[in-house]
Amino acid sequence: MFTGIITGVGRIAAVHDLGSSSSHGKRLSIAAPAGYLDDVGLGDSIALNGACMTVTTLDPTQHQFTIDISAESLDKTAGLSEPDMRINLEKALRANDRLGGHIVSGHVDGIGTVARFAPVGESWELRVLAPPALARFLAYKGSITINGVSLTVNSVTDGAEGSEISINLIPHTVENTALGSLQAGSRVNLEIDTVARYVERMLQAGALPSTPKDPNP
Repeated sequence: MFTGIITGVGRIAAVHDLGSSSSHGKRLSIAAPAGYLDDVGLGDSIALNGACMTVTTLDPTQHQFTIDISAESLDKTAGLSEPDMRINLEKALRANDRLGGHIVSGHVDGIGTVARFAPVGESWELRVLAPPALARFLAYKGSITINGVSLTVNSVTDGAEGSEISINLIPHTVENTALGSLQAGSRVNLEIDTVARYVERMLQAGALPSTPKDPNP
C-alpha cells in the first residue's frame, strides 16, 4: 500500500534480460538517492513509477537495489525497461505514516499518453489522454496516480479516443518528482482511485438480480 507521495527520484542504472525470449522478464538495477536504502530490507516493496515491485538484492553502500519484473508487468506498464530513465520511488506505507496523498495500491490500471506539458503562470499544466476503459473512473476534483504521484484532476474531457484529464503541477512537484521529464507523447502509468473502483463494483452489483430468499430457512 502506498500514498502517491514520492519519497525519492531514482534512475534505472542497468537492464538485464532474465531469458532469451519475449516471455521472459528483466532484472532492473535501480540507483537511489544517498541514504534512501538505509531502512530498506530484502523483500520490501517499493513503487517504481507507480508499479509495486519487490527488492531482490540490495547494496546500500552503492545506493543501488534490484527488482525482477515479469514480461506481463512490462507489457502493462510504461518506462520500466529504459536505461537511464529517471523514475519516481515510494516505499510502502507503514501503519503510523501520514496519508498525505490518497490510498494507492501500486497496481497500474492503464497507460496514458501526455498530450501537453507546459508552464502556466508559476505552475505547469499536464494533460494526459487516458484509455476509454478508465473514463468512468475519472472525475473533476477526483484523485488519480500518474507515474506514482497522487494528483487531483482539474478537468475531464471525454472523446472517442479516451478521456483527456488536466492536472495542475506546482513547482515543488515538478522539482521533486520525475514528472518534470515528461513531454508530449510520453507514456505514463495510471492508477485510478480505489474509492472509484469500489463504487463501480457496487453499482454493477446493484444492477444484478438479488439472490432469492430461502422460503424455508
